Amino acid sequence: MLKRIATNLLDIWTVLAAEVRRVFSDKTTIVIFFLATVVYPPLYYYIYHREALTEMPVAVVDMSQSEASRRFVHKLDATPELRVSHHCVDFEEARRLLCKHSVKAIFLFPRDYGTRLADHEQATVTCYSDISSFIYYKSALMGGSNVMLDEMKNIELAHQESSGITGEQAEVQIAPIAYDDVKLFNPGGGYASYFIPALLLLVVHQTLFFGICVLCGDANENRKALHLIPPHLRGRSVYRVTIGRLLCFLLIYIPISLFDLWIMPRLFGMPQLGSVTDIILFLLPFLIAVICFAMSFGNIFAHERMSVLLCCLFFSVILFFLSGLVWPQSNMPQFWLWFSYLFPSTPGIQGFVRISSMGGTLADVRGEYLALWLLAGIYFVSACISLHIIKRYRK
Repeated sequence: MLKRIATNLLDIWTVLAAEVRRVFSDKTTIVIFFLATVVYPPLYYYIYHREALTEMPVAVVDMSQSEASRRFVHKLDATPELRVSHHCVDFEEARRLLCKHSVKAIFLFPRDYGTRLADHEQATVTCYSDISSFIYYKSALMGGSNVMLDEMKNIELAHQESSGITGEQAEVQIAPIAYDDVKLFNPGGGYASYFIPALLLLVVHQTLFFGICVLCGDANENRKALHLIPPHLRGRSVYRVTIGRLLCFLLIYIPISLFDLWIMPRLFGMPQLGSVTDIILFLLPFLIAVICFAMSFGNIFAHERMSVLLCCLFFSVILFFLSGLVWPQSNMPQFWLWFSYLFPSTPGIQGFVRISSMGGTLADVRGEYLALWLLAGIYFVSACISLHIIKRYRK
């Protein structure tokens, strides 16, 4: 019994060592595994480190020239989101500035703005926003809405005072129910805090998947698919080969994942609320599932070295949309919701964001954690079956 265990361990070690040599002798795989995973995180953090867009230049067309419109413009300029950089005489001048991207939004006050407010009638402020990026629209909407709400409160207070109701009583009349607006986990509305954790986990997923498929495609393209199996193991069970290859990629990607998902956020001062123990324990089934998924796909479909490139690039955007961060999972059709869980990235992103950005524990992501272990088991079996097909039909 002990001799059999020792033989199995020796076979696994042989496969592991052979796979390590294949990885470090392939320049493309080295670039994918090591260069891409080191370059992408600081690049994304550097681009989005400001978190939120502030002092966005806007143009104002004040055709009213009233005290109320000037007060509104002054408050717009005082918001952290906006900066009134141009006062235009007409809308055509402001439109030209928007077309040249000198400003990102236009606020138009009609001629009757002041008189309608003075007559206790509804007045209109029109906002035209550059929609080439939703961040511009968000900043214009937030800045304009905050000023509008403050102006509405002041107008209502003035109405109450004119009716003889002042002080705290007037405040109660305006807002009978007091409330506090508390933004959980991302109080500043930072884009990087929302976007980067999910994106970097997808980078880990895709580089690992692509690198393994390149190795499988190289073996199939050069008619050396059986090189995936050492000669003395070709007549035996393939599970030891699968375990050996799995351990090789796992040992490579555990430190890479910790660097990308634990060290880099701390170096750039990004929120990292989860414990390193929970992150490691969560990443373990995620990496196993991705490795086995990539081996299964590569063994069967990677007939050429670079054949998976288009598939990888095509699926990257789809997997991000299916993750539930771009569009809520509750609003997805049932088919696409179930389809998304065929990929380890979906439960991986859902669970990792809850741990790293929301301070959750493994108990809080129990469903995603079990889903990753289930995928790991299914894809391990499929990797063994696909390798058995190679052994049987590609001699």
